[in-house]
Amino acid sequence: MPVATIDILASGPLLTIQDGGRLKTRRYGVPVGGAMDRFALAAANQLVGNPAHAPALELTAGGVQIRFNATMLISLTGADLQAQLNGRPLAPWQNTLALPGSLLIVHRRRGTWGGRAYLAIAGELEAEWAVGGAGTCLSGGFGGYQGRSLRSGDQISVRLPSLHHYYKPRWWPIDRRPPYRAQPCLRVLPGPQHDMLPEAWQQLLNQSFSIDQAANRQGYRLHGSTLPHHQLSLPSFGVVPGAIQLPPDGRPILLMADAQPTGGYPVIAVVISADLPLAAQLLPGDRLSFTETNLETAHKALAEQAAWLALGPADEESDWLLSEAGALG
Repeated sequence: MPVATIDILASGPLLTIQDGGRLKTRRYGVPVGGAMDRFALAAANQLVGNPAHAPALELTAGGVQIRFNATMLISLTGADLQAQLNGRPLAPWQNTLALPGSLLIVHRRRGTWGGRAYLAIAGELEAEWAVGGAGTCLSGGFGGYQGRSLRSGDQISVRLPSLHHYYKPRWWPIDRRPPYRAQPCLRVLPGPQHDMLPEAWQQLLNQSFSIDQAANRQGYRLHGSTLPHHQLSLPSFGVVPGAIQLPPDGRPILLMADAQPTGGYPVIAVVISADLPLAAQLLPGDRLSFTETNLETAHKALAEQAAWLALGPADEESDWLLSEAGALG
């Protein structure tokens, strides 16, 4: 496979290499990490023919400029951050060819939702494989590119496939994406300590919250009416992305991709996996709320997203096959 490069000309607030996460390393004290929006990552990779959880670039809130130094098949999914390729709008959720010297500029959020986009490049994005994954672990300083966020002047290598053998336009249908929107209402399951703090549980479900300015990949501190204070002293136990911790000050914390593997605050609720992509697209100042669901619904929602990914992107041939199937049915 030939090797080419991309140049990072501007990195925005946070630009990192991320993959599907380190799913088997929490026992060693290593966060799961990986893409905040794993669905968007998988879709971006599939649009260019990569494995679903291959390393790609996670762009946060825009402000990114990248130059491609060879012909590359690319896709950009997740938030619509008003991207332009060589001065022309680049529609998200579809693939396109970037010719040598092409300049990608990603501006900022369009509309009222969307904080993160994923840039996949056909082939193998060279990243440091460490502790069971290639994603950037910012807290540990390993993985990705030198274990840190990308910045202006960095150059990333890509092992390229032979594009002319398989390239064809593809896109990801809207009806096979999570229901991204402003002010999402995230579905939650009761956490292990919800029965110890019943008033806090009820108040969590009966108000909306805004995200603190200090929010990051580890978690979002939520602003709203303060939940009932408590003095529970618990031994540390395992926590996961999606867990909603309640510190003694009554201001809940929604843990995200880089969440620590253990914690001692009570967990009063857990956002279901299928709704984590919605949470991943929030930025400081955005609002969200919560509603109770059950395990059966959580399993069905996750299975539905898995089915969307199994179907993969659409193209002219797949659209024809679907229309034929509909006519026969």
